Amino acid sequence: MSENTTVDISIVIPLYNEEESLPELISWIDRVCSSASFSYEALLIDDGSKDKSWQIVEDLKLKYPSVRGIKFRRNYGKSAALNTGFAATKGNVVITMDADLQDSPDEIPELYRMITEEDYDIVSGWKKERHDPLSKTIPTKLYNGVTRIFSGIKLHDMNCGLKAYKGDVVRSIEIFGEMHRYIPVIAKGAGFDKIGEKVVQHQERKYGVSKFGLNRFVNGFLDLFTITFITRFGKKPMHFFGLIGTLFFILGFGLTFWLGIDKLFINQGATLLADNTWFHIALFAMIIGTQLFLAGFIAELIGRNSPIRNNYAIEKEI
Repeated sequence: MSENTTVDISIVIPLYNEEESLPELISWIDRVCSSASFSYEALLIDDGSKDKSWQIVEDLKLKYPSVRGIKFRRNYGKSAALNTGFAATKGNVVITMDADLQDSPDEIPELYRMITEEDYDIVSGWKKERHDPLSKTIPTKLYNGVTRIFSGIKLHDMNCGLKAYKGDVVRSIEIFGEMHRYIPVIAKGAGFDKIGEKVVQHQERKYGVSKFGLNRFVNGFLDLFTITFITRFGKKPMHFFGLIGTLFFILGFGLTFWLGIDKLFINQGATLLADNTWFHIALFAMIIGTQLFLAGFIAELIGRNSPIRNNYAIEKEI
């Protein structure tokens, strides 16, 4: 495959210590794509594996010319692997899946059809029937419910690894930190808002153990607040901090003004103003309001020096 050759499908597969599952996965993908007459590439992104995963990737490259491999020197996380894989794709449609065989390659033809024929920007898999313990399924349902409320994206399974994208989507967004959970939210913020969903088969894990711990649920909610703020106020932080700061300051100033009037003209023999609890609440509100306003102002100054301050999603140009 030449450097500039485009293919029907790019399949991006992050992996970490998955030596047992890789041969079966690639054989399965090749069988499905060959049966559907798809030209494809399988990008295996080795996220610093400690086992023989990279050796397996090298062997698979010799057997399957459509396999491409990228190896990190150390473990950076799934977001880094996906972002690197997205940048290297050549496909008109990009599909992501996990390397542990829990995502079925048999879903590829229908995901491809939904992107190309129904014109979705993103189609996200929905593992309606999961083969996971309650310790994973219950927090996942809570996480998905909160994400739907914050993002306005009506997906049942936001974090499903099996997704399909138009090629333009993955080459127009950047994923960092642990934001792989929120790719639909990031894409929507970039103007790709036609997002669909497909019920997909969830396989039981065949080899190894899960590489994710329970801390991902705590981190997931923190990341949700981050991505929501960046998406809505990343280019206008003053609209967030300045508004809240102004409201706090006006509330505190108004309360202080009223306490002053009350002390001077209404209840002159009352408790000293400095001993009044409401005076300290009002003073606290003005201090917080001033700090929030300054935070917004400083964020605006930083934003004006950002190299991506004028990056906008352009859909067409003639």
